[in-house]
Amino acid sequence: MTSRRTFLQTTALTGIASTLSSSVLWSATRPADRGPAKDKLGVALVGLGYYSTDLLAPALQKTTNCYLAGIVTGTPEKASTWKKQYNIPDKNIYNYQTFDQIANNPDIDVVYVVLPPSMHEEYVVRAAKAGKHVWCEKPMAVTAKECQNMIDTCAKNKVSLAIGYRLHHEPNTQEYVKGLRDGKIGKVLMVNCAAAYYDARTDHWKQKKEMGGGVMYDMGVYAIQGARLATGEEPIAVTAQQYTTRPDVYKNGLDETSMAQFIFPSGARASIQSSYGMNMNYLHVTGSKGTLFMEPYSAYNGVKGVWSNGGIINHPYEVPMEQVMQMDDDALAIMNKKPMLVPGEEGLRDIKIVEAIYAAAKSGREVKIG
Repeated sequence: MTSRRTFLQTTALTGIASTLSSSVLWSATRPADRGPAKDKLGVALVGLGYYSTDLLAPALQKTTNCYLAGIVTGTPEKASTWKKQYNIPDKNIYNYQTFDQIANNPDIDVVYVVLPPSMHEEYVVRAAKAGKHVWCEKPMAVTAKECQNMIDTCAKNKVSLAIGYRLHHEPNTQEYVKGLRDGKIGKVLMVNCAAAYYDARTDHWKQKKEMGGGVMYDMGVYAIQGARLATGEEPIAVTAQQYTTRPDVYKNGLDETSMAQFIFPSGARASIQSSYGMNMNYLHVTGSKGTLFMEPYSAYNGVKGVWSNGGIINHPYEVPMEQVMQMDDDALAIMNKKPMLVPGEEGLRDIKIVEAIYAAAKSGREVKIG
């Protein structure tokens, strides 16, 4: 895996970078010098829900360039459990009232915000003001205005900001992006991408509008990314439709299922779907000389695909390797004073598209994207 991944990153990462508006992608703030160099960066997880508990914490036991140094939680029982399980010292355990004291803790280099989207802006800003590098789980925030404030605050405090888009670090994604950029199926004409699962919960933040709920912010971002990665372009116009089959759960216009159609500058079109009411996970790209089909397209335990004109994409691995790759890459970028592969500007672009999708669905009309 190491040699294969090294090869992929020296070839495919360039393709992903140029795909995603490279003039912005690689202009993220470079981290400032912060004392003597470390072999590993200490990471504090903020919010100890499912993603931190089942994926990030186990991944941090496998990472080479960073380790689990601290936690931030509002639940004393969780603090006690994590302290014992991961041997976390008391001085590295914080709650939301004591969070700002993290500024005085040299053990913690990076704060990873893993909270509901409505809380992302507050804790990214507070972490940056504390002088810590920041990783923020997707979606970056609820509004583009919040995203911009997060970017500006990190820049002002000379800390790096990365968004938790694990697939950018994933070898199968890197391979298909490189293949598309190299013209393996000719000019991209049409993209269909779906990211969905059935969510039986009724009282999670994903079902609460005030907390950043709604499928477009969560699974929808994966589908948006699929369209943007496949075309290598930014959409210039969108139409959209949203609905729910469970109005008792998805209330006040909250979307259980969202569909959107993009127009790109080259003339390419895309249709995306995201839902909490059904299971879908694929990317289908039609080109002038063939097709690419990825399924699953964004699964935790691996992504794989096939080219119609020959060749498969299948670098196997086990959970939680995507998160290991992501955090190791981001930690290494900080240590080497390099830009993040997925900086705040990338998260901002997706939230601008999400806002346009909601506007299009509400109005029933095409919405231009600047």
